[in-house]
Amino acid sequence: MQNKDQQVFNETQRFNQWWLWALLLGIFGLGCYGLIQQLILEVPFGSKPMNDAGVIGFCLFNLGMILFFRWMRLDTRINSEGLYMRFVPFKTKFHAWEEIESISVVHYGFVGGWGIRLFTAYGTVYNMRGAKGLAIRLKTGKKFLIGSQRIAELKEHVAQYAQYKA
Repeated sequence: MQNKDQQVFNETQRFNQWWLWALLLGIFGLGCYGLIQQLILEVPFGSKPMNDAGVIGFCLFNLGMILFFRWMRLDTRINSEGLYMRFVPFKTKFHAWEEIESISVVHYGFVGGWGIRLFTAYGTVYNMRGAKGLAIRLKTGKKFLIGSQRIAELKEHVAQYAQYKA
């Protein structure tokens, strides 16, 4: 039974760091330049040029990486039923409040990068950026952490549903 004044927490995060996109687009742009130079202008690109198929493959691979990073996202949903997390395209989790032993908002610091990080002090970490998130310990002993950019709102929802859980 969900109380009318209980709200649902929804957050969708994407890789939107400017330096990541500058790097991906820069590499793709370099590949496109090489493709134009070698295939259209018929001037070999570089001192040890790849064959034409290699240049085309390099450009397609980099385009694929751009599309992949654009597609990736981390969805978090908290409601009266429990906690839902989806790290597209890798992992989906749902845990009802009855399965959760403890839940808290923490500052976890740098855990070796962004994405999915295994074997940390918080268990598996799912994050897109930043160093704050929701640490969850299940009654089974498993633990994981979901990064968040909306910490104040997350704290309110965790407090609300921690009371609901009790």
